[in-house]
Amino acid sequence: MKQIVFIQHAFDRLKERGIFKELVIEAIRNPDEIDLENDIRKIAQKLISGRLLRVIYDEEENSTIVISAYSTSKVGKYLRK
Repeated sequence: MKQIVFIQHAFDRLKERGIFKELVIEAIRNPDEIDLENDIRKIAQKLISGRLLRVIYDEEENSTIVISAYSTSKVGKYLRK
């Protein structure tokens, strides 16, 4: 299993938005869906208590780099399930 690394920007956004690091890790490891923003960056999406947690990350050979995360009520806009 790849190591999950948080950049400072991600830590700042999590704190600002009241999102727990454990939820971000769960979304990456067990997403409901992966949205491919481009060839490099991905967005793990996980429905939690009626809100959609979106985690923006990059995958490298041995690690997953968390860039940012946010929670939205606009589930239908992003989740295709």
